[in-house]
Amino acid sequence: MADHFSHLSSKELTVKNGFDCGCGRHHGMHMKYLDIGKGAADKVPEAVLALGCKKPMVLCDKNTYEALGRKVSTLLSEAGIEYKIFIIPCPKGDKLEPTEYTVGSAVLNFDQSCDLVIAVGSGVINDTARVLSTTTKVPQLTVGTAPSMDGYASASSSMVVNNVKQTLPLKAPEGLILDTDVLSEAPMKMLCAGLGDMLGKYTALCEWKLAALFRDENYCEEIASLMENSLCKVTENAKGLKARDQGAVEAVTEGLVNSGIAMAFLGNSRPASGQEHYFSHCWEMFALDRGKTYELHGLQVGLGTLYTVTILDKLKDIKPSMDKVMGSASSFDENKWENEIKRVFGNTAGEILALEDRLKQNDAEGRIRRAASIVSRWDEAVKIISESIPSPQCIYDMMKDAGIPTRPEDIGVSKQDVLDAFVYSRNIRDKYLLSSMVWDIGYMDEMREHLEKALDSY
Repeated sequence: MADHFSHLSSKELTVKNGFDCGCGRHHGMHMKYLDIGKGAADKVPEAVLALGCKKPMVLCDKNTYEALGRKVSTLLSEAGIEYKIFIIPCPKGDKLEPTEYTVGSAVLNFDQSCDLVIAVGSGVINDTARVLSTTTKVPQLTVGTAPSMDGYASASSSMVVNNVKQTLPLKAPEGLILDTDVLSEAPMKMLCAGLGDMLGKYTALCEWKLAALFRDENYCEEIASLMENSLCKVTENAKGLKARDQGAVEAVTEGLVNSGIAMAFLGNSRPASGQEHYFSHCWEMFALDRGKTYELHGLQVGLGTLYTVTILDKLKDIKPSMDKVMGSASSFDENKWENEIKRVFGNTAGEILALEDRLKQNDAEGRIRRAASIVSRWDEAVKIISESIPSPQCIYDMMKDAGIPTRPEDIGVSKQDVLDAFVYSRNIRDKYLLSSMVWDIGYMDEMREHLEKALDSY
């Protein structure tokens, strides 16, 4: 008999034996210690002992040290637990980036006598600690400082390798502590970032359903329902974030944790990441190539969600045909595409071109075969889109009410960056995106033009 888990809390989802699912697979991730709530940070010593460890290494940056790292150190000392601490230096200003420098700094300063990594922070610290934990083969305990992203419980890290944003499969943390007293005091833009990341689940889930329809990718109704239920709780409580309401903060936090659990259950990022995340990935790559900083991931994802919904909503009005597919495939100019890749990605273009050499995403025969599947089932696709996503105006209003940026200039990207991110996001990884589908059916120019016009209306 299949287990139903979509209504369970984060703690209930991480039971040791997992769940036998109606999709035919067994889903599970065993987390030995998980606490989300008021005062949870006080239980750090208890968590260390529950994980069977004796000497942790505390990893943070200067900002997260002030937010919670100093308190974690004090708690460990008062409990008589020996520890080491390393505050990763920021080579550029106050913002730590998920690069080889950050990981190398953590690895080179790891104390070999330590048997646990305690990550005190959010996105970059959590991702870096996961690489360190996997590399050193010691468990990880994460003590979060902001409800700003969905990677706390995931079994992967989003890192920049050779200036290309990549998702690395790694060990999930064995312990997770999220103190809502601490999280509710995080900078307001980090609270907005968490909500922005959660709004992205609308488009991620829609894209997952389309990928299952057209590409026969593995799809699980129970995992999708888990994410839909979490998203519903978040949106119902969203207005409370501005007042730092504990209930709203806890709803967003649990939704973000459940996103990581959902990804771990499925074994990939489909339940929580789609085209909206690839806007963010591209903008980060552009910034790194230009030697500039970029905005918080969740804020970028929120804006990417608005633009993804804008494209999805417009797709309901078209009727693709194989004649258009064949015409677009025959007129594709490989040299022009290559020059555009060099213009858009700069010094990182070589990595993108090498990926195309390996994947053959531009191959006409493969494109026509993929497009045939899309054209033949387009009515089903329109039904999925109609049932899965709110209107662009609805997303815009939720973002505006919450204080999430709604214009590209608000996060330091140009309109050209928005258009380039959509058109060329299909080329940066081996994942079938909304932009991949639009390109396959020959509607990239039309959707780019629609997005360009929409940018002036938001």
